[in-house]
Amino acid sequence: MEELGLTGSSAARVGAAKAAEAEKELTDEEKRGNLIRLAFGGSEEQCAEFVKIVRGAIPPETGVVLRGSAVTGRRWKDGAPFDAEGPGTSDLDLTLVGDEVIKLFKVTGFFLPGIHSRPLSDDDPEIAPDLILLRQRLMAMVKRPVNIQASRDFVMHLRGDLMGQPYLVLIEKSGAVPHPDRP
Repeated sequence: MEELGLTGSSAARVGAAKAAEAEKELTDEEKRGNLIRLAFGGSEEQCAEFVKIVRGAIPPETGVVLRGSAVTGRRWKDGAPFDAEGPGTSDLDLTLVGDEVIKLFKVTGFFLPGIHSRPLSDDDPEIAPDLILLRQRLMAMVKRPVNIQASRDFVMHLRGDLMGQPYLVLIEKSGAVPHPDRP
């Protein structure tokens, strides 16, 4: 990058753009492979247990997707690889999708009230009291931070399909038509 005269944030944006371009080409199978390899140490059983725990803690008619470097292999902001700062340093970005799950977040816990929450995280540890135990259980299991966010369906459509932000569906909403490439 230096040979192009790019330094600091410019180089990071170029790296992120290259990573974003590569992400567009990932299939759901590749995203799932990244997730299992990176977040679950290659254990499909641990991934299945993670999904089972989440399924048991969410309202009916809730879909679950995982976004971020755990599915793409690279951090969006600067293109750095998953766990670039060492084992367990990259987080898992879990998004719960549906109308009922939105109600689990306090009114102060939203980017767009009633539509798109901020993540339940170390930065906002009290914005979804009914999800705190789930988050703690998941973090103990994967030995890394897990952030839990809630969105309505159209927000996921906007972010994923229109803005090209990759995600992997872990749990389809009940009644939803399964995507042919998703387990």
